[in-house]
Amino acid sequence: MFRRFRAKAASRREQAKAADTTDATLADFAATRTGVQAWVEDATGFNKTSLLLVADTGEWLRCTVPSIEWARDFAERVPLTCFTAGIDAYPQRMRDWDAAHRRKKAPDD
Repeated sequence: MFRRFRAKAASRREQAKAADTTDATLADFAATRTGVQAWVEDATGFNKTSLLLVADTGEWLRCTVPSIEWARDFAERVPLTCFTAGIDAYPQRMRDWDAAHRRKKAPDD
């Protein structure tokens, strides 16, 4: 009954394609910001497995990744401190960054 709510696993071709572009995008983010940490987000019924990178400024980037193992390997290779979403809380600096940038985009009254 609950099987239909599980995220569909990506094919090997999809994984390879995603890995190539995702690796470059995530590596660029990590290389161009300071204090970057990683959160591995497991697949849910409506989201695929993803990797969230958060810089020390609170700026963040989330990308879909082929697997949890891929995400952990990436974090180890870069290297980044790696957390597990749902177990380890997202940092307050991320929420602060979102709030500050949301205010800037709001129309002036």
